[in-house]
Amino acid sequence: MPVSLQQKVSTSSCLKFPPDWEDDERMSFLFSAFKENREVDTTDWDGKMNFWTPLIVESCRRRGSVCVSLQELNESFRRKGAVPLGLGTVVQTMIRSGKVQKESDFAANVDSGWLSWGVGLLLVRPLKWTLSALLGSGRVPLEESFVVIELVKEKASALLAAYRNSPLAGRSLLSFQEIRSLSSDICPDETTLCLALLQLQREKHVTVSLHEGDKLVKFIQPGQGRVSPVSEVELGIYQLQRSEKLLEERVEALGQEAEKCKEQAKALMKEGKKTQALRYLKGRKRVERKADRLYTQLETVKGILDRIASSQTDRLVMQAYQAGVAALRISLKGVTVERAENLVDQIQELCDTQDEVNQTLAGGALDSTDADSEELEEELKTLLEENAPDKIITLPEVPSQPIAVKETGVLDDAFFQSLPSVPNTSITDEELDRELGRLRLGAT
Repeated sequence: MPVSLQQKVSTSSCLKFPPDWEDDERMSFLFSAFKENREVDTTDWDGKMNFWTPLIVESCRRRGSVCVSLQELNESFRRKGAVPLGLGTVVQTMIRSGKVQKESDFAANVDSGWLSWGVGLLLVRPLKWTLSALLGSGRVPLEESFVVIELVKEKASALLAAYRNSPLAGRSLLSFQEIRSLSSDICPDETTLCLALLQLQREKHVTVSLHEGDKLVKFIQPGQGRVSPVSEVELGIYQLQRSEKLLEERVEALGQEAEKCKEQAKALMKEGKKTQALRYLKGRKRVERKADRLYTQLETVKGILDRIASSQTDRLVMQAYQAGVAALRISLKGVTVERAENLVDQIQELCDTQDEVNQTLAGGALDSTDADSEELEEELKTLLEENAPDKIITLPEVPSQPIAVKETGVLDDAFFQSLPSVPNTSITDEELDRELGRLRLGAT
């Protein structure tokens, strides 16, 4: 549904004007008309152009629209009862720089699909502009609608992202109503949606068609450089998906109708109206049989769709296999068994050479450190001795008879002779040196 001028203007009230908007003297200059051409006063011309151009784009962005007319701009920027006198010149300059474009020019490359959609009606509106241009007046009609290229590209990008992030991304072909629901937060009206789709078509990201009265949109799929035309297979799948949805809705409606018949029969039984209750129960049985038939058809459609999905997956797998075989064939080009054996022999020869070099280097390192080797061997010998069990010293038996001591308390010769003999354990000088070495190591 088209948006009225009053609605568009009211939405512009949220526009944040620059600080200069409150400066009467500054705004008096900006609201004045342009010079005849830029060469007369470049400062005057560029100052006004740099103020109004971004403000026009931002005003459209604020209200979510990609189109603007001179009449809308005059109402949006009305200040203290006055309207800017140079907006027509601003629009003409934006047209020359490619920042805005007439709807007719924007839709000039539409194909038969778009024309069947009715988008060709955009070509009718700019007749006044064409006549005025031919007559040389150069004036911009108030009602002429212009597409802001920057904004329509933003809408197109947002629409494509919304599709890719939605559950519908698994389907390449969608109805216009599905796209309309998908873009409800992006495009405020149908015209904006059509212009966004036109931009996507220019970018080779969508294509449109008309099938049995349904407006269809096909989106580019991952891995594709551009969208491909709608095929008969895709139309068949779309028809099956549409049938699946209609059958699901019909089965659900019949289920609700059967439940309603059941409740009616229960209510009539409570009132004692058995005959009427039986009629509702018979009606319920008819509805259930019909629902069962539709459910069987629904399962058949689902099975066909599953088979199609499986076949498409198989086709992708086959394509991957084919690509892999081709890549393997290229990678093995020129590789033979003889060359492989030769390479293995060369590798083995190099490995043997490397082993010999390593052994030579290792031997040289040991020969250059004879003193270190002797020290290491001595330390190893010491460690082995430390781990050996201690020598067991045999002590004499403890005497079983008590030792007699004279009452005088003097130890005579007989007493000393009764004592056990001291064990004779001879210790060599080498053992003493080793013991001393262990003591030193323990102290460190």
